[in-house]
Amino acid sequence: MSEHPFAVYIRILGKGPNLSRSLTEAEAFAAGRMILAGEVEPLQLGAFLCLLRVKTESPAEIAGIVRAARETLVRPSGPPIADLDWPSYAGKSRRLPWFLLAARLLAGRGVRVLLHGSRDHVPDRMHTESVLDVMGIPRVASLADAASCLARRGIAYLPLECAQPRLNALLGLRPLLGVRSPLNTALRQLNPLGAPHQVIGVAHPSYRDVHRAAAALLGQPNLAVFKGEGGEAERRPEKPCDVFLLRGGATAQEQFPALLSGPALATAPPLDPRRLAAVWAGTADDAEAGACVAGTAAIALLLLGRASTVDGAESMARQWWCERQRAEPFAA
Repeated sequence: MSEHPFAVYIRILGKGPNLSRSLTEAEAFAAGRMILAGEVEPLQLGAFLCLLRVKTESPAEIAGIVRAARETLVRPSGPPIADLDWPSYAGKSRRLPWFLLAARLLAGRGVRVLLHGSRDHVPDRMHTESVLDVMGIPRVASLADAASCLARRGIAYLPLECAQPRLNALLGLRPLLGVRSPLNTALRQLNPLGAPHQVIGVAHPSYRDVHRAAAALLGQPNLAVFKGEGGEAERRPEKPCDVFLLRGGATAQEQFPALLSGPALATAPPLDPRRLAAVWAGTADDAEAGACVAGTAAIALLLLGRASTVDGAESMARQWWCERQRAEPFAA
């Protein structure tokens, strides 16, 4: 029996502590191509994903997999229509997804925001797709629809199952593997419409450097990545937030101060999506939620160049939050 072509990539990763190594970007690209083309046996796929997971993905490996995934996307022609790419793959378990109010706040001021994510791979969490109707964020079925919706509405959510069904199916392997796969990391870099700005939330601080380095390899000019609440791109207002940046391709780092004094709530209230609309409308008073929204928007404002300093971004975000159109109907 001749060796399977994919076996070489498993061997590179799995030859033991002294002989194994990370894949180069070209090798990760080739492996990703084979996976997305369905040219890999299930046993090989499980071994490959777990080997990458155990050693932690390198920036080159993430960049190679992302390039393979982007190659399969059917993007509309013309210059990028999205200003800000906002991946949402973690879901929330302790707090409501207040970052969605931040995304709406930005969209209301002319920033075209593309959200994308999946709801199938992590159980017992509130995923963005499940609250779209409450949030009044349109769900689109293709990249062409996303571009059209951004031109009209300024904000859209693209499910991964519509953008790349094979990748979405691969995320569904989590119950079989017992752990998340490197695809969870790679998908945060997908940037389906090629937006010049990306904001990424991670659960583990070490991934800030991984994402920034991978984005640089991919030629992403502007990026903000930080440890977010629940792994989403959302500020935790009770803590300082270290944001790792790319600005015009150059690395930088900024610390955003804590916005509230004292610890977070010991017992989180029930995750009722209707509270999102109530806080936006001002019929529910929630200082912590307001700080989450304005604080998250401030990171995006600094990234987008709407403000040149952390203090300026914080001040602008608070002003925008106070001046929001509270009567705006939450209907998609």
